[in-house]
Amino acid sequence: MANLEWGNKTAITEFILLGFGELPELRFLLFLLFLVIFVMTMVGNILIIVLVVIDQHLHTPMYFFLVSLSCLETCNSSNILPRLLASFLTGDRAVTFTDCLTQYYFFGCLAATECYLLAAMSYDRYIAICKPLHYATIMSTSLCLQLSAGVWISGFLTNTILTGLIVNLVFCGPKEIDHFFCDAFPLMKLSCSDTHLAGLATSTVAFVCSLPPFLLTLTSYICIIITILRIPSTRGRKKAFSTCSSHLIVVTVFYWSILTVYVLPYNDKLKDMSKVFSVFFTVLTPMINPHIYSLRNKEVKKALRQIVNLKRRELIQITLR
Repeated sequence: MANLEWGNKTAITEFILLGFGELPELRFLLFLLFLVIFVMTMVGNILIIVLVVIDQHLHTPMYFFLVSLSCLETCNSSNILPRLLASFLTGDRAVTFTDCLTQYYFFGCLAATECYLLAAMSYDRYIAICKPLHYATIMSTSLCLQLSAGVWISGFLTNTILTGLIVNLVFCGPKEIDHFFCDAFPLMKLSCSDTHLAGLATSTVAFVCSLPPFLLTLTSYICIIITILRIPSTRGRKKAFSTCSSHLIVVTVFYWSILTVYVLPYNDKLKDMSKVFSVFFTVLTPMINPHIYSLRNKEVKKALRQIVNLKRRELIQITLR
């Protein structure tokens, strides 16, 4: 009977992303705000990639994972923000069904990958600080490659399953998605078919992809902080603690946002809160990560100064010719 009812309705071919609501007076201001965030995100992450590739001193496991994180954040921001910026600028919020599912697919894959990657990075820091004499032996090139491959493959496999469930849903109106990008629960809310299995699978996968990596990350940093507290130098202890605490704050906000959005029941009362938390892990985290993890490091600052000085000398030589 349900299938007959669906057959009498016309399947929609596009969605309307409502974004942040009807705020025409703030549209230009929001465009500038998100444009600045997008530019800072792209510049910061691409700069990390370039510096690590160029400077041989940065060819270590830690920076290997940081390059992977920067590549991930660059892809994630490019997947979401350009469409949002275009809607602010032109007022056109329509997105085709195919483009919407494609955006959701890559967003979900990259979000799951980032959960696993942050856990791998915390394990790397745990070995470096808590077992420094065994670091070179444990964090070998082969292990780093295996961890990186496992992280990316796991992230893409998990969301491929979820995307397959959503693709098989029937969408026959309404077509307004109350979100600023195509996400699972706002999409499922528009479906006129049974979404129980897809919703349960989404919450389960989000729980599995975020909570265990978060607990592993939290445990790693607790061990790191305990080790740091044993450092005799007050200055060294304070500096190391500051770095680790900032890392822990960022990953806590990231994991907690994902758990809040995808594990708590999705309803009209929580949709605005879900949208706010989505901004944290899709927009703000990619912008903050390069500064928190890389740009404050002495090695990165030194590499950046060397490249700037080299380019300055080349420019002077060209001018003198």
